[in-house]
Amino acid sequence: MLTAGRNTPRKDGFIISIPMGSGSEIFAGALVCTNKHGFAVKGSTATDLTYQGRADEHVINTGANGESTIMVRRKQAFLYKNEATDLVDQSAMGKDCYIVDDETVAHTNGGDTRSVAGIVIGIEANGVWVE
Repeated sequence: MLTAGRNTPRKDGFIISIPMGSGSEIFAGALVCTNKHGFAVKGSTATDLTYQGRADEHVINTGANGESTIMVRRKQAFLYKNEATDLVDQSAMGKDCYIVDDETVAHTNGGDTRSVAGIVIGIEANGVWVE
């Protein structure tokens, strides 16, 4: 418990380095998640992923968990593809959308098979803006 002022270190969090999962390859511009162990992996249909942001680089981790890291841009909206068979539409504005793969989001959780990508802040002909 503080009894005086403290110079608490800070980090802006807009671009962070995340240790990658073993055998992972993530392309620049990809939707990046962390798995249940906290390692970066590309977005995919799974229930145990946590959305982190968009990859700022292409990295292949041929080693063990954490041997490579990837720079991930966060706290912004990114335009991802809209899943043709489960379209995100205007009714999803301000609500969650769900991860299909490393460039695609869907309107529903696919019968509890998809993790949350983020909040829909716009829908365009060429994709979905996800924050």
